[in-house]
Amino acid sequence: MGYTYEYPHPAVTVDVIVFTVAEEARLEVLLIRRAQYPFEGMWAMPGGFVGIDESLKRAAWRELKEETGVRAASLQQLGAFGHPDRDPRERIITVVYYSAIPYGELRFRADSDAADAALFDVAALPRLAADHNMIIGRAVERLRQQGADLSFALRFLPGTFTMAEYRSAAVCVLGRPLDKRNFGRKVRHGGWIEATGEHRNSAGHRPAALYR
Repeated sequence: MGYTYEYPHPAVTVDVIVFTVAEEARLEVLLIRRAQYPFEGMWAMPGGFVGIDESLKRAAWRELKEETGVRAASLQQLGAFGHPDRDPRERIITVVYYSAIPYGELRFRADSDAADAALFDVAALPRLAADHNMIIGRAVERLRQQGADLSFALRFLPGTFTMAEYRSAAVCVLGRPLDKRNFGRKVRHGGWIEATGEHRNSAGHRPAALYR
């Protein structure tokens, strides 16, 4: 038996923020260009409505895959955002998730109701749809907090990496410089990485030790 309520029900959506550290040592975020009303033509986080029988996280995985082709190994919930005027269609509450994916593993394409997909420097975002600028700003703040644990930056790295690449990723996540010697000492004493015994050759430089 169904139920009839005297008050209106808000709709629920999910949005996903995919962070990566680009080769140019920039913290970037994956956005899609909306192909439909509302905010047609504007850049936005990938996302959409939650199915009636879906969990929030499963809806987030589905929407990310449908609109960008990206499969995120893990998603963390940032929070819920529900200002009454955030969407002109109706009262919509969105639950936002975020993920960190190594740059070399990030393969994306626009699909579903997305007209385009691209990476943007978090420090130079365009004007985004709805309240997405504010939400991504909140996600960056959360990332900075998590980055205080230097092991967090490993989420942005491939299976093997140099110490310089590790420090570069940590700097991007924290948003501030890190002393080279202090950083190396902390991560070696932390015990969360190990040397592979292999080295990477680079023109004009000494071979760099690889870690995992």
